[in-house]
Amino acid sequence: MTRRSFLRGLAGLSFLPPFFKLIPRAMADPFTSSHEGKNGSIAEFFKGEELAYEIGFWVFKRAALGKMSFRETEKKGQYMAILETETMGILGFVSRYRVDIYRSIMEEIEGGSRLRALSFEEDVKVGSTLRKNSHQFDYQGRKWVRTRMRKGGVLQRIEEEIPHGKVYDDFLTASYNFRYGVYGAIERGKTYMVPTFPRKGATTYEVRVALRAEEEKKRRSEGMKDQKEFFVKLILDPEITHSKEGRIEGWLSKELLPVEGTLKDVLLFGDVKGTLIKNSRT
Repeated sequence: MTRRSFLRGLAGLSFLPPFFKLIPRAMADPFTSSHEGKNGSIAEFFKGEELAYEIGFWVFKRAALGKMSFRETEKKGQYMAILETETMGILGFVSRYRVDIYRSIMEEIEGGSRLRALSFEEDVKVGSTLRKNSHQFDYQGRKWVRTRMRKGGVLQRIEEEIPHGKVYDDFLTASYNFRYGVYGAIERGKTYMVPTFPRKGATTYEVRVALRAEEEKKRRSEGMKDQKEFFVKLILDPEITHSKEGRIEGWLSKELLPVEGTLKDVLLFGDVKGTLIKNSRT
């Protein structure tokens, strides 16, 4: 459960500006990024990207692996983002090689300038046991339908009304929207409240982009440079992350690629760190 929360947070770090559009190193504050001036639609911009992360804590440097991808579906105008994680090694054996899969089906709206989630699914497989959660968003009928399947095939269905004009972004959809600049230009020292559909009462993620002075102080304290240019923080509900403060800290490369993220003070585990090990586009 803690690992699942960490991966949500790691995806949350990808709320920052576009990963794959290489830009010159930012030399002055503030730096900005938005979808203005980008070629093609948001889906064309991200189609075919794949990111892979190694996750560890304590002496377990490779406790789990995570992969996030964006691709086109067979249905015209719809796209799929998938985040898949699995435990490895000794931890994998102890956890019965648990696999978590998050899957979002999205469509382009507003002339291809943003994505909107149509469905979001969560599958958790532990050994031979499978648990499933799904969310279906019908904006025309203004219905949000949630279903939960537990052991023994027990199914729970909940239907709620979507407020007029409201758009629910799951954390995967929100990450691509933020990176494309849908929620506005990015500035050092600024805090962003990124919307998502309600989970345990929370309807937003709080993302803070550090000032250059704070970045330099952090860099000196860690004694490293290695691709890490911009320091960011993501604040979630501590109950969701099973940590003291719900705080996630991370580094971006000078190309604004998230290269590292750490969920701080996880109960029983301490700091849990994810490190980028692969960046490709198919």
